[in-house]
Amino acid sequence: MNIEEEIFKKTHVSFDKLEKYGFKKTKNYYTYSKTFMEGSFQAQITIDETGKISGKVEDLEVGEEYTNIRLKTESSFINSVREEYKNILKDIKENCFTENYFIYNQSNRLAEYIIEKYQNKPEFLWDKNPGFGVFRGRNNKWYAIIMNIDKSKLSKETGEVEVFNIKLSKEEISTLLNKKGYYKAYHMNKQSWISIILDDTLDDSEIMNLIDKSYNLVNQKGNWLIPANPKYYDVINHFKSDKTITWKQSSEVYPGDTVYIYLGSPYSSVMFKCEATEVNIPYEFKSENIKMKYIMKLKLLKEYNQGDISFKYLTSLGIKAIRGPRKITEAISQKLN
Repeated sequence: MNIEEEIFKKTHVSFDKLEKYGFKKTKNYYTYSKTFMEGSFQAQITIDETGKISGKVEDLEVGEEYTNIRLKTESSFINSVREEYKNILKDIKENCFTENYFIYNQSNRLAEYIIEKYQNKPEFLWDKNPGFGVFRGRNNKWYAIIMNIDKSKLSKETGEVEVFNIKLSKEEISTLLNKKGYYKAYHMNKQSWISIILDDTLDDSEIMNLIDKSYNLVNQKGNWLIPANPKYYDVINHFKSDKTITWKQSSEVYPGDTVYIYLGSPYSSVMFKCEATEVNIPYEFKSENIKMKYIMKLKLLKEYNQGDISFKYLTSLGIKAIRGPRKITEAISQKLN
């Protein structure tokens, strides 16, 4: 890894900040130069349209590139030139770049996919391995982990790579290992996990599909029954004009969970079946009847007629009271359908 790659790893460029900083745009490139060491050297930095940064140092006295900064040496002068150059790069990083969770572009694209869809940010749990990011769902179960390792751990090649470990069924693992881009799991149970090198060999969409399978394998969807008081809000009229509703979140509801809405008197029936699409949305609200710190978004899936799923029927299923959100079994959920 060269000097530029080392300093700018786990970052991405903010193009809108470059010209303000002093970069000049030429066709598909941004260029920047700065003299240092009392005018003896000039740093020349180039950023292409993909955000890749490259640089060199020119010795202005001889008009040639000063490649000595790439050497490992005990020379105090060469090391001083290198450190000054690195300080220039670090200032560009601080002012024109944004930190990423991971080193490589595909890793960060997949991390953003998980964050947006499942609202799980990576957790960096180990001081000895600061680049290892774990994704956990309900009950703190892991369903994916991104790790930076040497490629020799998985193949005959060398060099730093980031790998994606995903949990899948034994049958699917067996099938995938016969395809290019898939490897026996590094540092995990090889019967339950598989590794993918995140170097764009595989399309994002293919890996995203496997992420969904891993998430569903580890995180079985939940079913919830929540009460609503018609005196406080007219849910029926709301769903006539909008198929999405925000709701107070007071239980461990996750994206993809099924939520049945029970309307109290005079309906005394389950009236709606919904799916939780977003959860843990910060929302400060306080009134005489309700206090909220977080809300969730529910998407309407099905409407029931009054009396189809009455309170009497619910009591026959063992549900004796509906005073707050409560989890129900899959068997009860199937009967409600």
